[in-house]
Amino acid sequence: MTALAVFRVAAYVRSHRVYQSLLLTLAMLAILHGSRAPRGEEANVLATTAILIIPILAWAARSLLDTEPDQQREMSAVSVGGRGRELAAGLVAAFAACAVLAAVGLAASLLLGVSARPPSGVLAAGVALHALAALVGTALGALTSRAVVPSPALSIMGLVFGFLLMLLLSLSPAYWLTVPLVVWIRAATDGELLARFPELAAISLFWCLLALAWYAWRRLRS
Repeated sequence: MTALAVFRVAAYVRSHRVYQSLLLTLAMLAILHGSRAPRGEEANVLATTAILIIPILAWAARSLLDTEPDQQREMSAVSVGGRGRELAAGLVAAFAACAVLAAVGLAASLLLGVSARPPSGVLAAGVALHALAALVGTALGALTSRAVVPSPALSIMGLVFGFLLMLLLSLSPAYWLTVPLVVWIRAATDGELLARFPELAAISLFWCLLALAWYAWRRLRS
C-alpha cells in the first residue's frame, strides 16, 4: 500500500498537475502576506492562512485522485490485495500532497506574515490547524473526485460550493454542523484559540472522518 501511495504521488508530480496547485498556493500566499501583520496578530494570521488554503488543498487532492485512469485503478486494487487497500493508498497520497502544500502555507505565514515569533502555544495550534486544513482538503477533494462525481463541471462546482457551505454554516450558531472554519478565525481574533482548540479540533475531525468514511463506502460499493 505504501508503494502504491508513493507511486500515485510520483504520478501526480510527473503529470505536472502538482504545479497548478503549487502556483495557486504561492499566488494566494503572496497576496495574503503582502505586508506583515502587527505584533499580537500571530494567531489570526495562522488561522486565516489555514482556512484560505483549504480550497487549493481540495483541488490538489481531487487532482491527485483523478490522475490515475479508472482501469489502472482497478489494476492497482488487484496488485495491492483489494479495493480497500487501493482506496487507502489514494487517500494517504492525497493527504501527503495536501500536507506539503499546507506546510508551504505555514512557512509563508511564519516567514512573511507575522512581525514576531508566535508564542509556543499559538505556534502549536497553528501547526495543528494546518494539519486539520490538510485533512479537510483531502476529504473535500475526495468527495469531488471523478470516482464520486464523474462530471468535471459538477465536480468543480461541488468543490467550490462545499467550501462555501462550510463557511456559511460556520457563521451561524449551528457551526457544529460542519467544520467550523469561521470559528477558527473568531477564536484566534478573540484570543481564545488555545482555550477553544480542543472543541474546534474535535468537531473538525468528526466531520472529516465522516466525509472520508462516506467516500470509502461510496467507492467500495461502486
